[in-house]
Amino acid sequence: MKFPDRIFTAEEVRKARRILKKGYKHRLTVKGSREFKTKAKEALKLVKTAGYYDLLRKCFKQIVEVDGFSQLREAEAAVWANKYLVNDPIEAASFIIQKAQQMKDYLERKTYYGGEAEARAVQKRIEFLEALKKKSRKRDVKKRCEEILRSWSESAFL
Repeated sequence: MKFPDRIFTAEEVRKARRILKKGYKHRLTVKGSREFKTKAKEALKLVKTAGYYDLLRKCFKQIVEVDGFSQLREAEAAVWANKYLVNDPIEAASFIIQKAQQMKDYLERKTYYGGEAEARAVQKRIEFLEALKKKSRKRDVKKRCEEILRSWSESAFL
């Protein structure tokens, strides 16, 4: 059974869920300029370090460079990211994890946007940052995770 080209209709979502339940994982690709690909791949290395790469491979086919806003593209099983996002690989990695949680909710037919759903996605992002901080051996990565976690703890959002 082939994974749907797009995941938009109820039948396409059901088909994607069936395939994923059988253990299917995407071969995640990065599309964009050479510089974008290099920086996005740095973020993906951090995702692997924290132990979240399988989550991405279940949720996304690709990460695509765009000139506009970074966002989840549910129907394409993709994250659109701009060059500014990937400049900080830790922020990029945590953003991608946040979008993976939203995509997971979408595939599970849960509300994936707005209040409660956004809080779940942000919580997954924080969980990721804590895991990366714990598992990374690099002092600068640990320090940056602490800075980002501190800014999230000071946020009115949580």
